[in-house]
Amino acid sequence: MRATDALRTALQELLTEKGLSWPAKAVIAPPKDARHGDLAANIAMLLAKDAGRNPRELAQELADALPARCADVAGAEVAGPGFLNVTFSQDFWRRAVLDIESAGADYGRCNVGQGKKTLVEYVSANPTGPLHVGHGRGAAVGDSVTRLLRRAGYDVTTEYYINDAGRQMRILGLSVWLRVLELAGRPVEWPEDFYRGSYIIDIARTMLEEDPSLPDLPEAEGRERCYQRAMNDILDGIKADLRDFRVEHQQWFSEKTLVEGGKVDAAFQALDKAGHTYEKEGAYWFATESLGDDKDRVLRKSDGSLTYFASDIAYHHDKFRRGYEWLIDIWGADHHGYVPRMRAAIAAMGQPKESFDVILIQLVNLLQNGKPVSMSTRAGTFETLADVVKEVGADAARFMFLSRKSDASLDFDLELVKQRSMDNPVYYVQYAHARICAVLRRAGERGISLPDHVTLADLAALDTPEDMALLRKAATLEDVIATAAQALAVHHISHYLQELAGMLHSYYAKHQVLLPDDTPRTIARLALLRGMGQVLRNALDILGVSAPETM
Repeated sequence: MRATDALRTALQELLTEKGLSWPAKAVIAPPKDARHGDLAANIAMLLAKDAGRNPRELAQELADALPARCADVAGAEVAGPGFLNVTFSQDFWRRAVLDIESAGADYGRCNVGQGKKTLVEYVSANPTGPLHVGHGRGAAVGDSVTRLLRRAGYDVTTEYYINDAGRQMRILGLSVWLRVLELAGRPVEWPEDFYRGSYIIDIARTMLEEDPSLPDLPEAEGRERCYQRAMNDILDGIKADLRDFRVEHQQWFSEKTLVEGGKVDAAFQALDKAGHTYEKEGAYWFATESLGDDKDRVLRKSDGSLTYFASDIAYHHDKFRRGYEWLIDIWGADHHGYVPRMRAAIAAMGQPKESFDVILIQLVNLLQNGKPVSMSTRAGTFETLADVVKEVGADAARFMFLSRKSDASLDFDLELVKQRSMDNPVYYVQYAHARICAVLRRAGERGISLPDHVTLADLAALDTPEDMALLRKAATLEDVIATAAQALAVHHISHYLQELAGMLHSYYAKHQVLLPDDTPRTIARLALLRGMGQVLRNALDILGVSAPETM
């Protein structure tokens, strides 16, 4: 935030003159009570011992010197044991409108990431069936984390890991093959763990229509053909669902390529070289217990087959070999026990612990008319993401998925998010933007001309507490983005939007914007609202949610 930067710069200059260094634990933040000023700093209490002064005395010296050092400071006071409370001039806050107009869609961007090469891998659902609503929450979080990090200055690539090998895929092929035989009138013995969804029958029926001789193939060949067709059809459907949900994946990485490309062997060699592997009872082990896991793990079984963990290690080893400095995985909350295991692998690869993070996605409790909607991929009773998006729209689904911390469970009420009422948080925020657009349209209809770029003089009439509150809130967007990016917490943006929308709705209730007898104040308020509209659009874009002009 400009205010934070301005105050820090002025205080650093004053400390340098006193021969004092900026303390590591210094905090500059808005005070809990807005009556105490715009920002509060604790540096006097941290430096009192080094300065050989009483904290309040040191704080008072800084308070007395600040207005002359920084012209934007209107006043500074000492509170409590030595807090420095600072108030900025109204013109300082009014300049936020000029900043917004100048930056436009880039307003709020920062560079805390400094171009760090980052890979965000998310969704990565087995292509054994359509995406369900739980996958949708992970998709929304992954896509929005990417948007957030890019606005914070990180160089982000997105990736989907295709689990196209292993037992689940063999079951998929078998499930379609058995349906083909059933539709052809052949006797079938059903295993307990086959996929029962109607989509399996649809794939089998299409394959049989295209090739009536399919059931006559040898079983191994038939199952392989069914596996290939089912995987490709399901994966195409997943890609289409993600596109409709405004979710980006730049790269699609095949699990099969890990073995075929020698990447598993390369990862094993790296672990061997670091001294973290051993042979026992004919199996190949990874000594993860010494690296923070609860026990050592098998990578290659005695029969020569690889474990899932082996593939995951190879995959992450390959990510680092591709030059990424920060790996972010988005997993379901049921994988929480897998995190220490993967962290052990990252450490064994010689990578710093901060180079790997996992965002856990908790369950979504989908409700319809107050009743839970059951979800089970194999039983075929799940609610697909495509159905949810069709029912409520991508905007509502994304906003709701991002309205809480990702590791907290979420009740998703289909009926609530379809309501056009202030109780619906999606409507609440989008309507704030639509109201701004409506006011600007009415101004144009009345012949009120708002210049593309206003001057500070045009904004002089912004002098009410509500004007200042909106300006301060807009000015914090950069800080919110930086904090949310570093914490990988997109819900901070959702909360910011709801707070800003609430302030705007209250503003309309208290202040008339189009004043027939006060043109200067009308122009100032229109410029303020236009700026707030841009702030709403920029924050909504991080969530992947549109900003409608009419509702």
